[in-house]
Amino acid sequence: MIELLRRRRSIREYTSREIAPETIQTIIEAALRAPSSRGINPWEFVVVSDLELLRKLSKAKQHGSEFLKNAPLAIVVCADSTKSDVWIEDCSIAAIIIQLTAVSQGLGSCWAQIRNRQHDQEKTAEAYVQELLHLPEQISVECILGIGHPAEKRNPVAADKLQYGRIKCI
Repeated sequence: MIELLRRRRSIREYTSREIAPETIQTIIEAALRAPSSRGINPWEFVVVSDLELLRKLSKAKQHGSEFLKNAPLAIVVCADSTKSDVWIEDCSIAAIIIQLTAVSQGLGSCWAQIRNRQHDQEKTAEAYVQELLHLPEQISVECILGIGHPAEKRNPVAADKLQYGRIKCI
């Protein structure tokens, strides 16, 4: 696990190479195995490979989602917010499991935060994604993960650059 964490970096540039269907299935299985509070599993996942829809998702918020237009795959991580008061935490856990599984499969990924972000002056990023994907109002959107074969190389953060000062041992 520590090797996956060392290799996981935010990748925003992808090759045009398709992701094998069995790899996508592995990522989906990992998402569905994510733990959730009290086993409620409020999360839902929208797997997007349609290029036009990816282009539209890349415009979900004012800054930080542009990379999705070049990703061959995106997973919208959302949840039925009426099922659990900790849906945000459950979605966050599932999202990082998806990202680590992507790394384990030789892929790169990047998180585009949607919750609490604006699409434009009048509409939230969440409302934009809900409309685009025809999601009901109770399905809240946490993030969109872009996934693909990396077209950029990012080295792991060196151990001596980790923020050990944020650790308090008692």
